Amino acid sequence: MYQRLLEHLTTAVLLLDGTLRVRWLNPSAEALLAVSLGRVQGTRLECLEGVGGEVSEVLTKARVEFHPFTQREALLRLASGDSITVDFTVTPLSDDELLLEIEPRDRLLRISREEALIARQETIKVLSRGLAHEVKNPLGGIRGAAQLLERDLPDPQLAEFTRIIVEEADRLRDLVDRMLGPNRPERHAPLNIHKVLERVRTLLTAEHPHIEVVRDYDPSLPEPVGDEAQLIQAVLNVARNALEAMEESGTTEPLLTLRTRAKRQFTLGTERHRLVCEVAIIDNGPGIPEGLRETLFYPMVSGRAEGSGLGLSIAQSILHQHQGLIECDSAPGWTEFRLLMPLETAS
Repeated sequence: MYQRLLEHLTTAVLLLDGTLRVRWLNPSAEALLAVSLGRVQGTRLECLEGVGGEVSEVLTKARVEFHPFTQREALLRLASGDSITVDFTVTPLSDDELLLEIEPRDRLLRISREEALIARQETIKVLSRGLAHEVKNPLGGIRGAAQLLERDLPDPQLAEFTRIIVEEADRLRDLVDRMLGPNRPERHAPLNIHKVLERVRTLLTAEHPHIEVVRDYDPSLPEPVGDEAQLIQAVLNVARNALEAMEESGTTEPLLTLRTRAKRQFTLGTERHRLVCEVAIIDNGPGIPEGLRETLFYPMVSGRAEGSGLGLSIAQSILHQHQGLIECDSAPGWTEFRLLMPLETAS
């Protein structure tokens, strides 16, 4: 009876002997660890060594001290090579039996991270609109006053200075407009995401002919619903940012990969979607400095000397308009941006 209860738990449960060999595990543990009971019974699970040996150390400590222990946010390395974040509790049942309960944390951490990202983006949007209103009004006054002044100047040569004022006022107005992102109405319709990527690839290879752009497309990907022009702009902003970072850092053999995949039962923010389109933009550049990663999508934040800091902010805003978002992971020599949006038609 108790075994049947354990078999229906969503928490992964393993029974280990005194030498940390597997005696039994429930179906949730089989699914989480990507192993079968028949294959691993009587053996030590390599993944229980974890990353840094955290799990193995706690198991040994619980057995020696005969006391339950709980570890938060430990890393397990699966047989596939992937790593997952888990909470686990070890409970000694006898001198020769340990009960190990494992609760995956990746999905909860992802939801928390994405909720924070969405909240920050909404705050940025409100602040940007307020800033635009406060800046554009005096800019209009400065521009108008400069034009009136130009007409009354006694020396025509002085008009050069008033033209500078007008041009700089226009430049600041354009900068504010770019901070606000696309301002035309959205035109959502079914689209071929690979057509979007091919358009971006054509532009990139024309601008940077010496950088290799590799395609890794999933031809079975369904058509998402969106605004083609805006999605071209979003992908182009992210990809250009990657190419320019590689150029500025002097990356040897620079490589950019455009990849598409479908994600099933995937959570965006707090909403779970049956099917999600993932467009990954991967480069082998210098990576994003640790100090920039939390503020990467803020307006006016850039890791490049010549960057305006608006490209990624605008791209994130476009994805939000498509009920999606952009995620980023980076390490020296590798950066991956993932543009994610639902594939099911919005009701």
